[in-house]
Amino acid sequence: MEPIRIEITILEPTQKVWDLMTTPNHIEKWNFAHETWHCPKAENDLRVGGKFTYRMEAKDESFGFDLSGIYDEIIPLKKIKYHLEDGRLVEVFFNEIDPTTTEVVEIFEPETQNSREMQRDGWYAILNNFHKYVENYK
Repeated sequence: MEPIRIEITILEPTQKVWDLMTTPNHIEKWNFAHETWHCPKAENDLRVGGKFTYRMEAKDESFGFDLSGIYDEIIPLKKIKYHLEDGRLVEVFFNEIDPTTTEVVEIFEPETQNSREMQRDGWYAILNNFHKYVENYK
């Protein structure tokens, strides 16, 4: 199945974008697609072969799941490549537009249970939450 690509431009330096995307206490603040959800726990061993696990839960505790994967490639401030537990590949690129602007591009293999549109919208909602968090974080 053809990968899905999403991207967003963030008006902040690449180092800040990288740090807030990869640090567990920050991940917990933005890693959810809708305000009725949250990410109460994030673990991240950012190295090739390292594992991440993010707990995603409805705030009313009606549903939750863990999203986990293993890092395959890390180029600091440029690229993160990993595979999810089900084997799907994800790549995240950090493109410095200028010293105060970063484009984040995520390319991921879709799963087969949900429509491509639903998956794209969900991943984009999380990326947009990240965008707002980074631009408002001082």
